[in-house]
Amino acid sequence: MRTSLPPHRSNKPRRTVSIVGTGSYVPERVLTNHDLEKMVDTSDQWIRTRTGIRERRIAKDDEATSDMATRASLAAMEQAKVAPEEIDLIIVATATPDHSFPATACFVQKKIGAINAACFDVSAACSGFLYALEIAQQFISTHVYNTVLIVGADKLSTITDWTDRNTCVLFGDGAGAALLRNRPDSHGVISTHMGSDGTFTDILMMPGGGTRCPITPENIHERLNTIHMAGKEVYKQAVTSMFNSATRALHDAGLRYEDIDCVIPHQANLRIIEAIADRMGLPMDKFYINLDRFGNTSAAAVAMALDEAHRTGRIQIGDYILLVVFGGGLTWASSVIQW
Repeated sequence: MRTSLPPHRSNKPRRTVSIVGTGSYVPERVLTNHDLEKMVDTSDQWIRTRTGIRERRIAKDDEATSDMATRASLAAMEQAKVAPEEIDLIIVATATPDHSFPATACFVQKKIGAINAACFDVSAACSGFLYALEIAQQFISTHVYNTVLIVGADKLSTITDWTDRNTCVLFGDGAGAALLRNRPDSHGVISTHMGSDGTFTDILMMPGGGTRCPITPENIHERLNTIHMAGKEVYKQAVTSMFNSATRALHDAGLRYEDIDCVIPHQANLRIIEAIADRMGLPMDKFYINLDRFGNTSAAAVAMALDEAHRTGRIQIGDYILLVVFGGGLTWASSVIQW
């Protein structure tokens, strides 16, 4: 009877996993609410009062998701002082890959020169970055890999219906990245909770472009390869799911809401964040928010906000950070991290 682990599996104790570097990138072009007034029947006041968004960034036509992901990755690598060949795994979370295949992560690998890395993408819409975080933690904590690069990147401008005033005001383009390693003197990622509910697949989706509904000359006018959203139902599900997920992650970490130094939520809508803050019993100054400048950048949103909070000194070594996200699927996730 076999009593030992197979030789290729480590029997070492699980180790902690920390974020050792962050980076982000946004395109140069700024699309303001006043610009949108010239494109659809809307107004700056209408957009700001309902979403909190003032402007968003739009990538150039020849600027792909992997290009933005690469810029964010290089910034994280520079901050962490990690060389390309040290990276063991690259995970890109995106709903707008460069191609259906190969993985966008493979293009990032080529562009940064990470010749030793395995690569794959994660598709969990706006929740993708935290899904990637948990996957990376498992690989590092079990000694399979030492250094993992995770990226959230989306070029939502390519799947936005710019004639639909209810959705086109929400989205922007960008990328955020993080490098993860074991750091013996830190707890790092303490707990993560992920969840999904496929019964709500139809309230936030891109109905066309896949095998269920290919785009054809006959249906191209229906704009099925753009984002379709039932706004009121998404709002309701987002608030409930994000609050429940955050509460679960805090419980697993042995912490309370008042222990958290900074909450970094998905940057989708200020009203959603305000509703979550109310349920948590936390003041808004505990939340890091940049959606007013970038809008909803899907998988990139929480990663970009994390990088900004880190680089501006909003979070300090030893702080307890709560990341909480929600996206199509429906998917949601929360992570509690000691910085």
